[in-house]
Amino acid sequence: MLFEAMTALAAASGSAVVQAAGTDAWNGFRKRVAALFGRGDAQREAAELERLDHTAQVLTAGGAEAVAQRARQEGAWQARFETLLEGLGEAEREEMAAELRSLLESVAKATGDSVSGTGKATAREGGTAVSGIKRTGGAPDAPAQASRTGDAEATGAGSSAVSGIVHDS
Repeated sequence: MLFEAMTALAAASGSAVVQAAGTDAWNGFRKRVAALFGRGDAQREAAELERLDHTAQVLTAGGAEAVAQRARQEGAWQARFETLLEGLGEAEREEMAAELRSLLESVAKATGDSVSGTGKATAREGGTAVSGIKRTGGAPDAPAQASRTGDAEATGAGSSAVSGIVHDS
């Protein structure tokens, strides 16, 4: 697997940990992640479950540091996934990558899109801006959640700005 692809997969996996924490998908997700890291070793798997539970506690605590905690946890889990992938031979790495892609797909289906702490959206002169989530193509298959989205400002005829979630058909 190319280095860039491995890094992107690790980043997406780190984001998935943060996205899944505190959702209905969390219990099954954490078990699958722990199994990937444990690789058949029950003690390693138990240690990973503890790490994942700690992450969920930190992320669901909220508070003024919530956005910073999300970023820290994403980075920490990305690094763990990178280390995991780097420690495997080429054939094992490809198998692990396939497992991670499957895991990411299941999280996306279960949790949908999620954003938090976005910036300001400004549309001018007939433009469109969204500070949150923009979905196109009809009814979504998964839920969407936007919290603490930034301000939205539209200036000029035909301009549109949304803070939150917009569904375009």
